[in-house]
Amino acid sequence: MGSLLVLTTCETVAAAEQLAGVLVGQRLAACVNALGGVSSTYRWEGRIERAQEVLLLIKTDEQHFEAIEQMIKARSSYELPEVLAVRIHNGSADYLRWLAGSLAD
Repeated sequence: MGSLLVLTTCETVAAAEQLAGVLVGQRLAACVNALGGVSSTYRWEGRIERAQEVLLLIKTDEQHFEAIEQMIKARSSYELPEVLAVRIHNGSADYLRWLAGSLAD
């Protein structure tokens, strides 16, 4: 299975920290970075909206994506949470081995 970088946003730092802790604690993610102060502009229900959010960068693999997506949807305060996955095509071999070894079998 290939490695993935999953992106999602949370309304608050507390929500982001809680989600990150659950994902790493359950070994669905090897690492989660939380980037606060993200300014998002988007169209929702015909209007342009702006929000301050926390962006999560979730390091995982394809095997765990579905469980992560379900976890995000269950815990998100958003009606339609962002869940995007980007395949990691290249990276440090040592880091990618650590990533794979940090996930549940």
